[in-house]
Amino acid sequence: MTGDVRRVHNDGSDESWERDIEGADSDIRWVGSDRIDVLPGSRPYAEEEVHGWNVTVAVMEFSRQWPIDDELRRRIAAALRSVEGVETADEMDTEVWWVTGTPSGEALVRAVAEVVDDLADQMRAYYWD
Repeated sequence: MTGDVRRVHNDGSDESWERDIEGADSDIRWVGSDRIDVLPGSRPYAEEEVHGWNVTVAVMEFSRQWPIDDELRRRIAAALRSVEGVETADEMDTEVWWVTGTPSGEALVRAVAEVVDDLADQMRAYYWD
């Protein structure tokens, strides 16, 4: 895996991790996770206790136009589900997966980063084409 994973401060999250990537590859290789703990009544829409992670993969914003989009999405979901403690991992938005269970945010970022690294050359060809 290229780059390091570090804990960061994010005002909207209980705990956040991100892959520290600089330079031109940051749009392709950046991955982050934000822990979301919602207690009943703590937010207007919170009716039950919810614990999970939003895992964001920056390059997914552009991938729908690429022939490898389906493979990339499949492999990201499989990588997330393979992390110890994961109960569910479902695509929530174009570039965000909602993960439940008791995994670490760092482990989630590392798992997805391996997939992104493995496909980086192919994605780079489409990204700068």
